[in-house]
Amino acid sequence: MVENLGKWPSKRGPISKIRPSDGCGRDAVPLAVGRWYDFSEFGRHMGNVGLGGRAAYYDDTHAGEQSLKLVTFKNGEGERVGALLENAGVIDLAAAHQAAQGAALPAFATMEALIASGERRLDAARELASEPPDGTVHGLDEIELLSPLPRPPQMRDFLCFEKHLVQAFEAVIKVRAALSEDPETAERELRESGAYAIPEVWYQQPTYYKCSRFAVTGTDTDVAWPEYSNVIDYELELAMVIGPGGKDIPRDQAAQHIFGYTIFNDFSARDTQSVEMEAKLGPAKGKDFDGANVLGPCIVTADEIGNPYALEMIARVNGTEWSRGNSRDMHYEFEDLIAYVSRSETLHPGEVFGSGTVGNGCGLELGKFLQRGDTVELEIEKIGLLRNQVL
Repeated sequence: MVENLGKWPSKRGPISKIRPSDGCGRDAVPLAVGRWYDFSEFGRHMGNVGLGGRAAYYDDTHAGEQSLKLVTFKNGEGERVGALLENAGVIDLAAAHQAAQGAALPAFATMEALIASGERRLDAARELASEPPDGTVHGLDEIELLSPLPRPPQMRDFLCFEKHLVQAFEAVIKVRAALSEDPETAERELRESGAYAIPEVWYQQPTYYKCSRFAVTGTDTDVAWPEYSNVIDYELELAMVIGPGGKDIPRDQAAQHIFGYTIFNDFSARDTQSVEMEAKLGPAKGKDFDGANVLGPCIVTADEIGNPYALEMIARVNGTEWSRGNSRDMHYEFEDLIAYVSRSETLHPGEVFGSGTVGNGCGLELGKFLQRGDTVELEIEKIGLLRNQVL
């Protein structure tokens, strides 16, 4: 059993310095009910703070083998589970097993079934992907990649990057101060008020909200701009997928419950979000609209990722780099999140935990936002590239 820990163990103290970085604006956003603020001139005030790295042991059992990048795709036979191949094709794992063994395998029916089936079935998938039977590989132009988990059993999104919080609050302070009659005095008063300091509870325990699992979509799908919003933003996140379920999982055993990792774009309606957060309950329509939660393009198993806390993370809009960060800057690791959430609560195979936005990983921090027709690409080292157009 996990004890009542009081303050949650934290590996890092608060960030103490903010160094200026450049940015530019494209829109305006309301930061309080009934008030709008133009971000277009204030990106240059954002911070650019680095955090230290870490070292740990990670399983590399399958190092040197073809990376197993698991996908869910759609063809004429409906939704199928497959694996991306190095030659840019996709193997249909159910069809491959049928061809090789002469029988269907329930573990290859859905991604959730494969995740729940354990290492033995993953080894079978690796073997099939290494020597695909004839007629079981499709070109990427012949299929539609879906979210690897089209309907996750549960989704939670955390706030693991301190830098993101610091820079988001810094943006608000700079904008509100600049719009006052005496910006210097206003900025000092805003800082002294403590209203835009990271709450102490953030350093005491992980925090999260539950996403809509029905708003999930995959790579290369268009995301419809919600009709009630004028300000849409992307968020660059690393997501972890639960493997074996469990309850009251100690931190030192939590890694055994990680199946793999994928990319998460948490599209957000910033104007709507800023208003509803005044109610102190959490995001609602600022996060919940069709296609808002983009996962993909694949799930890479934990053993093939190696160290998940050293992954370069990049966001591009219309081919231009906007964001760059690294998972090493997570204040809380996924093992911390598993131990915390599983206290008196059972976790299930296929649940998704988002890391929260990496520092510099959204337009809010940079003072610029998306326009209709923009194409957003999120790339994370060892996983791949997630691409969507906002229409």
